[in-house]
Amino acid sequence: MNKLYKPLFLIPLIIIGCKNKNIDKKYLSQSINNLNMNIFSKEGVKMFFIKSPNSYYDKETNNFKLKETTINIFKDNKLEYIINSDKSKLSNNNKLIELNGNVLVKKINQQDDKITANSFTWNIQKSEYLLIGNVKLENNSVTLSSNKAVLKKSTNIIEFFNPVKYKINDSIRDSQYEINSENAYYNIDTKSVNFNSKESRVRSKIYF
Repeated sequence: MNKLYKPLFLIPLIIIGCKNKNIDKKYLSQSINNLNMNIFSKEGVKMFFIKSPNSYYDKETNNFKLKETTINIFKDNKLEYIINSDKSKLSNNNKLIELNGNVLVKKINQQDDKITANSFTWNIQKSEYLLIGNVKLENNSVTLSSNKAVLKKSTNIIEFFNPVKYKINDSIRDSQYEINSENAYYNIDTKSVNFNSKESRVRSKIYF
């Protein structure tokens, strides 16, 4: 008879265990509407500002997941870049930013330049941004595209990795030139392009 009663004592214990687990999950996560957050360096210098109408914070992993993200990146306390994306993730104690979906990058003093990609990654301990998937830079003079590019924050030079397609728009002659190349380097400040190849360190340089 005693054997028949043993399973009955296990049921309340199982139910209580599940309830506590659900409670823990509830307190370990938080939904945030209209998030506006500034991130500063150890020295107190403003590094970036991030905004999202709908975000989610996981206290256990210390990660933010955001929708419809806008990020303003600063240099010497002055706004330098504005980046938009469908969604993003802020992790590693706010040191790693990953943006995904319809990424758009614009430099404040070069509004003519528009950079788009599928994803954008920035480790704030490094001075470069990684763009992956359908990377394209467009302005009135040129269009450069590849599957991968790195934007160096210190020099404002974008390296487009092989294979690279570039198109020069000639509005005066109403004509276009489209060429395939190996690595290309676009200087945002001077609006010049260097084309590199394995045969020659610098194949050509074009100014617009």
